[in-house]
Amino acid sequence: MNIVLLESLGIPDSLLARYTADLVAAGHTFAAHARTSDVERLIEEAQDADVLMLANMPLPGEVIRACKHLKFIDVAFTGVDHVDLAAARQMGAAVSNASGYSNDSVAELTVCMALALLRNLPQVEERCRTGGTKDGLVGQELRGKTVGLVGTGAIGSRVAQLFDAFGCRVIASSDFSHKPDTELITYLPLTEVLAQADILSLHCPLNDSTRGLIGADAIARMKPGALLLNAARGPVVDTAALAAALHAGHLGGAGIDVFEAEPPLPADHPLLHTPNTIVTPHVAFATAQSMEKRAAIVFHSLDCWLSGEQINKIL
Repeated sequence: MNIVLLESLGIPDSLLARYTADLVAAGHTFAAHARTSDVERLIEEAQDADVLMLANMPLPGEVIRACKHLKFIDVAFTGVDHVDLAAARQMGAAVSNASGYSNDSVAELTVCMALALLRNLPQVEERCRTGGTKDGLVGQELRGKTVGLVGTGAIGSRVAQLFDAFGCRVIASSDFSHKPDTELITYLPLTEVLAQADILSLHCPLNDSTRGLIGADAIARMKPGALLLNAARGPVVDTAALAAALHAGHLGGAGIDVFEAEPPLPADHPLLHTPNTIVTPHVAFATAQSMEKRAAIVFHSLDCWLSGEQINKIL
């Protein structure tokens, strides 16, 4: 098999070499390339591949359809909305993801953002650096807050565990997680979650039912002063509506790790100019530990597929 990695997996070269040595010894070829958005270059790199491996770079249908021998797309990421699945289906290519590698990293950044917003961390840090005091910036405790989750898969469930450990009440939308209540989570209709949550945290996939889910109407239903956290997918939130609610003071703050497009963001992006907003350039998934977990999952997935068994199946 001709195996082509289209972008770095964020692991040391020595670790990548260990994973690929067995593949080469088994008679497969392996080539690794630097990330690019140039479609012509992607086609040139990918067109002879039987297997494509990538993380979160966009993989357009034009590239997939140019790969006449393509049999498997091994995605080193949880979400696959950046891969043209219709084109993959058209070409008869199987698709697997790397679900599970970032459960801890995303959950930890989510809680980190909540704590930072509640304690006015960016503002008091700036005050301290410029000779100021805490006056007017005394924060709030996380204990006792109601946290509302949209999405309680592996990541959302881990988020629930962490917030529970801080003494929070955790509720979740029954519109997306058709599950019974647990000791940690009470499921309610989304309208009730919006109305009750002091902190709303998004952990759902991007699809037709979630695109624009948190728009002007949903935000208007949220408690005055509530926080919105998004470490899921940018288009789940209507950016203009969120910016308006932050400027108006209806929401108390936002922690945003994902946007309509991958950073770098344009200087005039609305969320770069809203009050009480922490923005990070899609880093929730990225820790040294999660990158190693991701590589282990994606190469194990490849080994299984080569042996005739597909795991983490998307298509």
